[in-house]
Amino acid sequence: MRRQALNWLACLSPQDRAASDDALFRRFLALPQTRDAQMILLYCGMGTEPDTLRLLSPLWDMGKQVCLPRCLPGNQMEARLVQKNTRFIRHAYGMLEPDVDCPAVSAGQIDLVLAPGLAFDRSGGRLGRGGGYYDRWLAGFSGVTAALCRDGLLMDAIPRLSHDLAVDLVITETGLYGPSAPKQRKSGA
Repeated sequence: MRRQALNWLACLSPQDRAASDDALFRRFLALPQTRDAQMILLYCGMGTEPDTLRLLSPLWDMGKQVCLPRCLPGNQMEARLVQKNTRFIRHAYGMLEPDVDCPAVSAGQIDLVLAPGLAFDRSGGRLGRGGGYYDRWLAGFSGVTAALCRDGLLMDAIPRLSHDLAVDLVITETGLYGPSAPKQRKSGA
């Protein structure tokens, strides 16, 4: 499944990827869950993932506090508060992380997490990259979880093990899915 998702992404043109990002970001920013959240944990998209750093300014303009993850030893991660002047460091995996000078934030302070993934299913199942960072971190999180998923990567079913955590809301360019998706908004605007 990972190979299938990566192959699909490799065929996506930069123009199609940018248009997809625009649609995904519009939907995410318009969500009641985003409007209601005071503190949001984003991920730093890399490669063919949505360029989530583009969400920083709009979220700050909405008055939100925004965190980004920092990888820790043992496939663990932590959330760090970022601001306009935050210095980012490139992690060995390639993504940008906030510097250690950024304040650490506990899971209990965060209202909404935007979780990464290669592909998702309509019930919130998530296919990650295999490191388990988010599954471990989300195990201690009680707020709302959401994910951005390009329409072409919305699968019928993602196989899950007992430690694989689903997200509450899967956002595609054309629909909302998952346990927290309004029934009347499964497709369309």
